[in-house]
Amino acid sequence: MSSSSRIPVPGAEPIKEESYRVVGGLKIIDRWFKVPLDYSHPEGELIRIFARSAVPNKNNDDGEAGGKLPICGPGFECAHPKSHPLTDFFIGKGFQMLYIDQRGTGLSTPVDADTLTKYRTVKGQADYLKMMRADNIVRDCEAIRKQLLGRKEKEEERKWTVHGQSFGGFCAFSKLIYIVFTTGGMPPLVNNPDQVYERTYQKLAERNQVYYKKYPQDIQAVQQIIAYLDRNNVTLPSGGKLTKERFLDLGLAFGGHGGIDNIHRIVQHAANDLELYDSLTLKLKQSIESQQSFDGNPIYALLHEACYCQGEASDWSASRTLPQSWTTSTPVLFTGEMIYPHMFSNYHELSKFRPVAEVLAKEKEWPPLYDVDQLKKNEVPVYTANFIDDMYVAWDLSMETVRTIKGARSYDTNVLHHNAVRVRTDGVMGELWRLRNGEVD
Repeated sequence: MSSSSRIPVPGAEPIKEESYRVVGGLKIIDRWFKVPLDYSHPEGELIRIFARSAVPNKNNDDGEAGGKLPICGPGFECAHPKSHPLTDFFIGKGFQMLYIDQRGTGLSTPVDADTLTKYRTVKGQADYLKMMRADNIVRDCEAIRKQLLGRKEKEEERKWTVHGQSFGGFCAFSKLIYIVFTTGGMPPLVNNPDQVYERTYQKLAERNQVYYKKYPQDIQAVQQIIAYLDRNNVTLPSGGKLTKERFLDLGLAFGGHGGIDNIHRIVQHAANDLELYDSLTLKLKQSIESQQSFDGNPIYALLHEACYCQGEASDWSASRTLPQSWTTSTPVLFTGEMIYPHMFSNYHELSKFRPVAEVLAKEKEWPPLYDVDQLKKNEVPVYTANFIDDMYVAWDLSMETVRTIKGARSYDTNVLHHNAVRVRTDGVMGELWRLRNGEVD
């Protein structure tokens, strides 16, 4: 459907396999494969991709039929099937599950500052990281599908059904295969992130308003915390710097169910520390770091803006499109799912990537991710849940994509947030299943 379909994709080369059973009636099959780093040069460097199957114990089979493919991201590995709420839902519908750690994460040749920078120049690092986007993630999935299902006799048995949450949905529309479900993951058909951020800043401002309306006492508390951070150099357990900018990055959590409450507890803890000690305790610092995953999942920061780019540079889009009033607003406004240059100084591991981050921000030669003409001719069933007040994915741009994809059916609501598929699984997936079954009032 996109440029990803124009480059030949061979079947993945199996490396090893492990299987075991877990409490709850699941058989787990862990598999590792070799695939090209660059599919246009299959003779070049190879990387390892990890995939984990989950099948009911009672099946006692090879776990290769009827697969689902949830994809996390951008820059995150998949959760273990036992802890993922989609597992029970889809297995209850007669499916088996296949969770793939996208390239550069989890067990799939994870990107790490020390290993990436050890033998590669900055240009070499950039060239490597440019291979970590949705187009190649989809090729990895196709390579694994060919290895697992390519020898099936019937054509329908050689297909699988895809579920994409968030960035996983972006990946799904790079190459539609059989049936696609997405939740909070309808990609905007743009060439750079500017239009996305212009909209998500508006939603972020609304979520700040909700936060301070629910916890008005935090208006003063946040001001006191910011003033303290302006006066003091605070080091986090990882070695990173807790600046006021990094503290305000905690607003990333505002876009999920329970996120506002979580950040209130951190603010309350910090204010309590300052009242008692005029300093911040180790426990509070640990709580802040637990909310910020960029050091352990650096692709999330390095390629977040690039996941929107097609033939254009991102050029630090979030920083450029930040409303002028944001930094002078009262009450103090938190930031959200935006990547700023300061992160590559304030986060310990990200600081090692700063030179390559600058290169990626200026990069223009990003290949196309979506074939709009083909999307308009789509014949694949598409069922998508989109959240009107989504703080991470601009709903109106998602609707433009829904209208572009022939036959796409959408469930839209303003009472759920981006992570609803995890915390309201039956409700969200039940609506998508009704779309699949053609139920109408």
